[in-house]
Amino acid sequence: MVSELIETGYTLVYPVFGWKGESFMKFQWTWLLGLLFAIIIAVFSVLNVDAVPVNYAFGTSEWPLVLVILCSALLGAAISGIVAMFRFVLANHRIKELMRDVNAKELTIAAQQNQIMELQKLVPADDPVDDGEKT
Repeated sequence: MVSELIETGYTLVYPVFGWKGESFMKFQWTWLLGLLFAIIIAVFSVLNVDAVPVNYAFGTSEWPLVLVILCSALLGAAISGIVAMFRFVLANHRIKELMRDVNAKELTIAAQQNQIMELQKLVPADDPVDDGEKT
């Protein structure tokens, strides 16, 4: 089942909507919390419209506090998004690596089972097996 999902392009890290009902609900809650957070930032920004000094390494300028807050929030969201994408790529790479290992081990197990069957054909069924006990 898992190998079929991987081969068809589905990822196990972020399931496709409709594959499991929980995924869509998680998306809705995440979206709702993000919207609530954006509204809180917007209200806070509108209440703080005073000009504030912004210190750079090479100078100082005055910006409205609204822009400082929004730019800081957007920069934080962008950094979080980049980190999340990086972790997503690493997780998918690890999943593919592990699936290759699983497939290789399954092939090894199948080959060993075939060897066992061939060896069992060589041993006659009438011969008692010596289990190391002397009578």
